[in-house]
Amino acid sequence: MNQSLVSIDVVAVRFGDPEPGQLRFAVTARVAEPYIGQRALPGVLLGAGEKLRDAARRAVTTKLGLPDDAVLATGQLAVFDEPNRDPRGPTLSVAMWAVLASGAKSAGIEIEWAGWQRTDALAFDHDRIVADTRPILANTLLWRDQGFTRALLGPSFPASHALAVAAELSGQRPDPGNLNRTLKAVPGLTRTDERVRVSATGRPAVVWQWE
Repeated sequence: MNQSLVSIDVVAVRFGDPEPGQLRFAVTARVAEPYIGQRALPGVLLGAGEKLRDAARRAVTTKLGLPDDAVLATGQLAVFDEPNRDPRGPTLSVAMWAVLASGAKSAGIEIEWAGWQRTDALAFDHDRIVADTRPILANTLLWRDQGFTRALLGPSFPASHALAVAAELSGQRPDPGNLNRTLKAVPGLTRTDERVRVSATGRPAVVWQWE
């Protein structure tokens, strides 16, 4: 029996770039068969003795053309073991997350910063990976994993950004009062006396800061 290969497929997200207030994930056109020309998540085969986080970084740098320092944080999401997910043969997929620095420039590779309601089919089972891991990002990592949340929102952020990120990941706008209570309960996160205006209309937003 042939042993399954292990693919590392990365849901690589960044917030506020290229469009302010939006959380997007990266896909790019495949340059080889199968699915040549079709959009896919950045992915690589796991090398012998290679750590998952190192493979995730390699996927970002080689498939998206971004520098290594553009990867602010990474972690594991889920495993996808459908035997027929890859037409080349059995391939186990370990889905990883990566938070990318806004403003990082790709070295000659066209990246599509996709919204969560993207309708064009992605290669392999990447549509399923995105759909199945989105709730993990929203309900398991956001506000519970400081490495993920801090990389996504930065050392300090206005409450409006917290609302935007929570809405993008959950698919619905959270109640501001409930979100405020959630933020108060996050270890290491403090509500400051500062307020900033992030839009031309509305009240200035409260600023939250990591200790």
